[in-house]
Parts: sequence; C-alpha cells; structure tokens
Amino acid sequence: MYVCLCNGYTDKDIRKAVSAGGVQCADDAYKALGGAFCCGCCRDCANEILDEELPKVSFLAAE
Repeated sequence: MYVCLCNGYTDKDIRKAVSAGGVQCADDAYKALGGAFCCGCCRDCANEILDEELPKVSFLAAE
C-alpha cells in the first residue's frame, strides 16, 4: 500500500528501511529511502509502521 504519495513510498519500502537498520523514527526511514516528508499527511501512518517493525528489529538484534 502506498503510504507517501509525495515520494511514492510504500509500506514495504518503509519496512525494508527499518529492517536494514539505523532507523529509529519516521524521519530516519525517509532519509534512508532518499527523501523527506513533504506535506506530512503520511507521518502518522509511517509512525504506525515503525511501531510495528522496530520491536521486530530489536528482538532480532538481541538474539
């Protein structure tokens, strides 16, 4: 699903950025994807995706 229409980012793009590491917030994810927030309408959705993905990355790192 498209999350950011301004940059053309999907939920899968954001999830991949998180799993690659170094992402702690939505701004980090967008930077990792080569962009930044434009209108900001997608910020809440991007943060929800991060809330789902960050615990997974933390869990894998602890193993």
